[in-house]
Formats: sequence, C-alpha cells, structure tokens
Amino acid sequence: MLRITDLKLPLNHADEALPAAIRDRLRVTPRDLIRYTIARRAHDARDKMDIQLVYSVDVTLKNEDTVLTRFRKDRHVQRTPDTGYRFVTKGGASYTGPRPVVVGAGPCGLFAGLILAQMGFRPIILDRGKVVRERTKDTWGLWRKSVLNPESNVQFGEGGAGTFSDGKLWSQIKDPRHLGRKVLTEFVKAGAPPEILTEAHPHIGTFRLVTMVESMRETIEALGGEYRFSTRVDGLDIVEEAGTRQLRGLHLSTGDYLEANHVVFAVGHSARDTFEMLHAKGVHVEAKPFSIGVRIEHPQSWIDEARFGPCAGHPDLGAAAYSLSHHCKNGRTVYSFCMCPGGTVVAATSEEGRVATNGMSQYSRNERNANSGIVIGIDPERDYPGHPLAGIELQRHWESRAYVAGGSNYKAPAQRIGDLLAGRASTALGSVIPSYKPGVHMTDLSECLPEFAITALREALPAFGREIPGYDHPDAVLTGVETRTSSPVRITRGDDFVSLNTAGLFPAGEGAGYAGGILSAAVDGIKVAEAVALSLTA
Repeated sequence: MLRITDLKLPLNHADEALPAAIRDRLRVTPRDLIRYTIARRAHDARDKMDIQLVYSVDVTLKNEDTVLTRFRKDRHVQRTPDTGYRFVTKGGASYTGPRPVVVGAGPCGLFAGLILAQMGFRPIILDRGKVVRERTKDTWGLWRKSVLNPESNVQFGEGGAGTFSDGKLWSQIKDPRHLGRKVLTEFVKAGAPPEILTEAHPHIGTFRLVTMVESMRETIEALGGEYRFSTRVDGLDIVEEAGTRQLRGLHLSTGDYLEANHVVFAVGHSARDTFEMLHAKGVHVEAKPFSIGVRIEHPQSWIDEARFGPCAGHPDLGAAAYSLSHHCKNGRTVYSFCMCPGGTVVAATSEEGRVATNGMSQYSRNERNANSGIVIGIDPERDYPGHPLAGIELQRHWESRAYVAGGSNYKAPAQRIGDLLAGRASTALGSVIPSYKPGVHMTDLSECLPEFAITALREALPAFGREIPGYDHPDAVLTGVETRTSSPVRITRGDDFVSLNTAGLFPAGEGAGYAGGILSAAVDGIKVAEAVALSLTA
C-alpha cells in the first residue's frame, strides 16, 4: 500500500474528483487503482477565495513497486507506514508479581492503566476525585451554584482536566512509533466518532468524553484492573537500600496503606498538595516554565468570517480556529492557547477562595462564542526563582487576586478590550456576552495580573487585530485568570522513566511536566506503562 500526501482539491469538489486526482497524481489507469482510503484530511484557508481540502490517501494498486520506483524521489509518495501497536511484553494470566499502581485517572493515567491491563498486569488505579458522572454533578455545582468541591471539580476526578475541555486530539510531539494512533483507535473503540482517525485536527467534546471514559474504565476492569476513587495519596513509604531510595508503598487519604513498588504518578498539573508532599519526601522536583493570562471571547461568526470569508459556515470547514503569537518589546511572548471554537469559558479552580479559567466545547462546537487563552510565557529564573514550588505560589497569588476582583463569590473578573487598551476599568458589557459561569464582574484586570502581562497584552492585542480583522474589537471580552496552562513543576525522571532519585516511582504526563494536552499525555502514559511492564518482567 502506498500513501500520497498533500493532495489538494477544491472545497466543493465532487466525490469522484478524489479517485480521479489519485490516478492523475500517480499516472495510473482506473484498472490499476484497486482501492483507496482517506488517511488524513485538512484544509488550507490561506486564500479565503480559494480554500482547498488537503488529503493524505492510502492506495492499493496493481504493480505498486513499479509506481513507487517511478516516484522514488517524491516525498509525497511513499510506502504507507505501519501504525499498528505492539506490546513490549506480556504479563499474562500466569503473572503473580506485584500489581502496578497508577495514581491519577486523567488521559495519562487512563492509558497507563489501559496498556498495563492489556498486557495482563491488573493495575490498581487511584484517583482523588469521583467517577465521571458524579464528578460532573459537582462541577456543575460550581458553575451553577458557586459551590466548590475541592476534591471533585474540573481538575480532579475520572477523566482528568481533559474531560472538561475542547477534547483536542492533536499534538506536535515527535511520534515515530505512532502511539498517537493507538490512542485514537482506543478512543474510537470507546465510542468516539470514527472521523477522529482522519481529521487533521480531531476533537471530541465534553459530553462524548464522559461516556468514553466510562467505557474505557469498564475495559480495564474486565481485564483485571481495579479502580479506587475518592482516594488521594497523602504519603510515600520510601526506604534506603544500598544507597538507593526505593518506594515501598503509599499512605492513602482513606487511612489505608497500599504496598507498591511500581507506581505511575500521573496526577495532573493542579495536584499542588501532592507536589508539596513529594518535595517534602525528598523526591526530586524542579520548577518549570508555564504561562499566565486571560481568556478572550468573540462571537464565533466573527472568527469564521475573518478566517473563511465567503465560505464561512461550510460544513466541511466547521467552526474556525486560530493560532496567534507576538513577541513584545518587553521581552515577553503572548500567544493563543487551547483555542475552543464554538465553546464556553469555564470555572476551573480546585482550591477555595481562588478563580482560574479554562475553555471547553462540545463535539458540535456550535455555541455562540469562540474563546481562547491569551497567555504570556513566564519562567523560573526571571519570575519565580529560589524554590522548586515557587510557581505554585505565584499561581495561587494571582488566582486569589482574581477571586477578590471578581467579587469573592467565584465570579470571574472581566474587562472589555477597549477598556484594557485605554487603561480604564470596565463597568458594563458591550455587544459580546461572555459565557463564563457562574458569571463575570466587570473590572480592571490589572488588579489580578502582573504589570508585565498587562503591558504585553496591550501591545499584542492590536497586533493580533492586524492578523485577524476585528480581533481587537473594543467589545471583545477578556476574562481572568488563566494560570493553569501547564504544570509549574517537573517531577524529574531519567531515560528509563523512573524518578531521578526514587526507584519505583514513575512520573508521567502533564502534571509531571512531560506532556501538554490530552494526546501527548496519553502517549506519555503508554510509554511509562511500557517501562513499568518491562521492569516487572525483568
């Protein structure tokens, strides 16, 4: 089978145009083309008057070797890669060794648990939060009633933070083993729409993610895995053996002690008390860069028209997305983050007396507004030096300021772009109605962001308006604060995926500082699970 890439056709092409384009591209006859399947579909909207669909297609031909020889110097005609997943080892029914433990049931922990279960190691999966449907009720309790459950919210519970997000399933990580394909395939088995296997920028959305997470839990349990919810790891049992720190067990919030010497720590980027516990127990952690800023909202129709022109609303294009970046005179970089077409801004705090925002959308992406994080990069050396956990304290500081600026009732502080650029507080909304629940309080965002961030925003927003007309419209709404773009710490590990100074502890995923989204976290979960399995069978 051969793969053709970068095959372009007009947006409104007829069905028969694709096989005709394949034949023309390969210079073969209809008899030579046995079958084809779409491997990937994207769009090129750089010319709004001539938007193109861009295909990668797998084809089966007569005389494939001859055709491949003809195109041997063409990088867009190659053998179709083998994307099948192969287990690195197997435990099997006869395996009686220690059961591995996975801490955290977000995307990373979910796939670590799944792979371990599929290999026959019957993992125990711990999560401080609740099962996904109970967690959903608690999350809506904050959004609708301003009641926060610190152990069951957007950050904590089955499915992790990714459950209440846009469900984006693409990443820029290097993936030579096609582990991302394994992730997408398992998602489809669990009920995701099959088109995520072919769309260049696939996404799922919250409602579908809920049922998928439940299905994957059932699969893990059927393979011998065990879940324990409302169970937080409060302490580690570490012993010194021949000059090496060895993990022997976990002290749990339930009062139980769990013997364990192979533990995947996939706790997510907001498990601040867990980071503090790890540091207190001498586990090697270090501060890492992250970003802070706001959520911006525009009517989705504005973004669609700016990006797609007269083709806005075309079913093959869907709701338009964007990616923006600007390097400011003060040395800061402002960029869009976690852009959610047709979505909503949501309350994402996990600690009382603080406000943090995130973006979410459903599979349809048909809500009124587009939203995105507009964030400013920060780093330990310049902004929070001196302690591995200093980034956490910085997050808490600005989240607490946002709570007060919003009215001390979990409403979020918000400001119109026109007022921010003019240096005055907002007192009323304009034509853009923010989506954040439990609501916003119009104010001055300089009360809850550092001065360098406000300065950078005032320079970057007009620059973005030159790229996307109307982006810096005076009525567009900024809602604060976005502080949890990624983990502020890294639980450092070696090439063997084991903690630098604590044997038996396998840091993993976004919370450990080794991923940045659903797909990359899930891929890291697979890699760490493989390392655990090889260690168990060594």
